[in-house]
Amino acid sequence: MNTAKEDILLWESFRDGDRGAFATLFRTHYELMYRYGGKFTTDNNLLEDCIQELFIELWQAKTRTPVVSVRAYLLKSLKYKLLKEYRKSRDTVPMAGWEGAFEWSHESFLIAEEEDDEKKRRLGKALEQLSGRQKEIIYLKYYQNLSYEEVSEIMNINYQVARNLLYQAIRSLKNRLTGPLPIIFLLSAISGHYILHAFGTF
Repeated sequence: MNTAKEDILLWESFRDGDRGAFATLFRTHYELMYRYGGKFTTDNNLLEDCIQELFIELWQAKTRTPVVSVRAYLLKSLKYKLLKEYRKSRDTVPMAGWEGAFEWSHESFLIAEEEDDEKKRRLGKALEQLSGRQKEIIYLKYYQNLSYEEVSEIMNINYQVARNLLYQAIRSLKNRLTGPLPIIFLLSAISGHYILHAFGTF
């Protein structure tokens, strides 16, 4: 996987007209964008179209806007492209309604023949009860391992709000879980140490 610094070098090369760098950016980030976009829509054709349209627009515009994180820029751009489609299909939709669209089903956590299945079920059900924004920040911070700065850009909130939102999400999870469930298991499971492949299905 490319590092953030390598991404920036590719981005600069792409802005100078390097088609190879542009193709590498697409290949490197397509799966990340597809999985993230899939949390907002179940229309796979729409999602694929939005990703492809976004890259076409990027190539045509070759934006000179400074980019600190390529991942954050791409995910934020995809999110708002999907939002535009969401509004088209529902006339005018309040932003709050869109933010609640982030989906995370507990079935994603069910992996056969694994230890701690019951703990994962409980964690999955607790996650399912969080707000859309709480689910999104947990996904971005722990599963995608993005920095608070990147999360802030994608979610269009400031650094401190991002920290507070994550704290509230984790506290809410702990409050919703019944019986003993060590926080180390909670964070390890969310970050994919136990369920690395499960997130591709939700």
